[in-house]
Amino acid sequence: MILWVLLVLVVLILVILIANIRVVNQAQGYVIERLGAYHMVWGVGLHFKIPFVERIARVVSLKEQVVDFAPQPVITKDNVTMQIDTVVFYQITDAKLYTYGVESPLTAIENLTATTLRNIIGELELDQTLTSRDTVNSKMRSILDEATDPWGIKINRVELKNILPPREIQDAMEKQMKAERERREAILRAEGEKKAAILVAEGEKESTILRADAQREKQIKEAEGEAQAILSVQEAIAAGVRMLNDASPSQQVIAIKSLETLEKVADGKATKLIIPSEIQGLAGLAASLKELVKD
Repeated sequence: MILWVLLVLVVLILVILIANIRVVNQAQGYVIERLGAYHMVWGVGLHFKIPFVERIARVVSLKEQVVDFAPQPVITKDNVTMQIDTVVFYQITDAKLYTYGVESPLTAIENLTATTLRNIIGELELDQTLTSRDTVNSKMRSILDEATDPWGIKINRVELKNILPPREIQDAMEKQMKAERERREAILRAEGEKKAAILVAEGEKESTILRADAQREKQIKEAEGEAQAILSVQEAIAAGVRMLNDASPSQQVIAIKSLETLEKVADGKATKLIIPSEIQGLAGLAASLKELVKD
């Protein structure tokens, strides 16, 4: 009987010992209390907890975490009420401070985010709020990070997720944007028409210049052709004269050639001809010879 009791006690002790062995995973921290007071924080590895003396007060995740807070009503400097929701990226850097620094860390961060957001937006007008997201994000991150440092929390980023102005403000903004788009469209259309007109004018100008150049080239070629023709005729005449001079023609041959030239000159179109006296005498001689031959 005593043996069985001892065996049961040994098994019970083994179960208790095994139950108090803990393996801490990566990116986790175990906050240990001994007799109700903070003792230490377990890091990654194998640990043993003293039964009935120590307890795990909190298991803390050391990873970066994201919390999306509900939209908060805020009022701008020009008295416009809008709804803004924020997203906060934070990371626990000290498990002890996170455990004992504040009762409900997430609730504290949410309230702190809401009050900080109201303070910052209250100094900005509506247009500034819509165009200064980066500035607001930076200011909020700086303020929240400083405020949450005693809690063992580091604020990495703060983002304004949505900014929702009142419905009438949204309608006015949409009309303004539509008018701006129409204005830009009109400007672009006018610039396009202007460029098109300029291109057409430049095309007509170049076409006129090309036609003028072509006409000038044509006239030059025609003049060169006529000059070449005249030169060729003159060269032929000069060659004929040289041949006649080289042949030493008689007076009668020269007179006959003159008659042939006279025939070409008249060509049935001249109304009055002046015939040299030598040619007239030669013509009379030719007529007398023709009469003698008939007799």
